[in-house]
Amino acid sequence: MNRIIALASLLAIGSTAAIAGPDLQICHGEYALCAASSTDATGRNIVVNGITFREGVSVCPVLHGPAIADMNLMNGSCEAPTGKVWSLFSNVKNFPQAPTWAGRPEIVRTFTTTASPGGGMSNMWSFPCVKREHLVNGVRLADCYGPLNESPWTSTSVPFGSVVGTAAAVGASNPVGGNIP
Repeated sequence: MNRIIALASLLAIGSTAAIAGPDLQICHGEYALCAASSTDATGRNIVVNGITFREGVSVCPVLHGPAIADMNLMNGSCEAPTGKVWSLFSNVKNFPQAPTWAGRPEIVRTFTTTASPGGGMSNMWSFPCVKREHLVNGVRLADCYGPLNESPWTSTSVPFGSVVGTAAAVGASNPVGGNIP
């Protein structure tokens, strides 16, 4: 719960008058947790609040329970379309992580983004994911699609040289995370 309160505080600090902040809600049920995932560019673009970003895809474990969402990005509903889940934020401390998808403790770290390939960050929070048919090591996975170098707090571009928080392993390509305002 402390992480959810900290996230809500960061969201409030990071919001500006010109950009309406996230519409926070707790969703219950199935969701993808991308906190420790890397992201590969898809070669396509994605539009977030009228701004175009490069699109990325992350493989994320599907979990069950309460999670925090931005209703502005989810059509105002926690219900995902058939065969899909939303990628949400959670306060779980131990969850399946690549490459084995065995449950491991979350290790939060920071890094500075660069212009090198894979040196950016990604935001998967409250974006749609397509559930994979087959389990891996007993874990349901989902392919989640979201923007590269977009701030989850303000929906604006995150410039190279920004400090980002993530739970992805050192060396992960474009780790899922959030810039530190």
